[in-house]
Amino acid sequence: MDAAPALVLVGAGKMGGALLGGWLAAGVEPGTIGVVEPEPSDALKNLAAEKGFALNPAPAPARTMVLAIKPQMLDAAAPGLAPFLDADSLLISILAGKTVANLASRLPARAIVRAMPNTPAAIGRGITGAFAIAQVTPAQRETAQELLSGVGAVEWVSSEQAIDVVTAISGSGPAYVFLLVEALAKGGEALGLPPDLAMRLARATVEGSGELLHLSPEISAEILRKNVTSPGGTTQAALDVLMADDGLAALMARATAAAAKRAEELAG
Repeated sequence: MDAAPALVLVGAGKMGGALLGGWLAAGVEPGTIGVVEPEPSDALKNLAAEKGFALNPAPAPARTMVLAIKPQMLDAAAPGLAPFLDADSLLISILAGKTVANLASRLPARAIVRAMPNTPAAIGRGITGAFAIAQVTPAQRETAQELLSGVGAVEWVSSEQAIDVVTAISGSGPAYVFLLVEALAKGGEALGLPPDLAMRLARATVEGSGELLHLSPEISAEILRKNVTSPGGTTQAALDVLMADDGLAALMARATAAAAKRAEELAG
């Protein structure tokens, strides 16, 4: 490639790979993309050859860098990444726990967006919380919006601290949903169902309920819940337990508070 890539993706693991796939599917010109991945898989090499994006291009300032490495790799990687940035570059970081101050002290970008996607990004159904510092121009924010939208919806927050809350709700949230499936299946087992049947019922119930939410944006989760619940019926009996003062809402409040606190601790 003669020209330096305008868009540099650093890290093509699960989340970085999902972003790359989303951009290519959305029609981002492959010739404008460079992927920095020190140990590229055969699949990534083949994709680069097929699509025509640059793999491990020579360092040169890019218009935009998306940083998708593991947070603990930042210190070691920063010196090699610095030449891809200058004062006019936009840096979009999806590194959990790495603050704007932390990033700015290691990389020469003044315009920084912190973002927290979640794992449904792998199927284009993720949601990303994002925060832009004051130095990010409207055009750069629009660039960030377009790039992050490649894997799902984007919600902007007004403070960096709110990213820790986003992490606790949507960033970690898929794990809570998967745990719900496990717990529901175990409940079925305890009542006598074969384990494989209990798991199929639990998975299909959560899958279908999620799709119903997705296809009913004008209907609140509360209304959807009430639509399932007949007064004095079986669902109401279960909800009486789940909605007790020490039930699911209180438990989820404690869980998300613990996740947000841990995010703050990781940020230093």
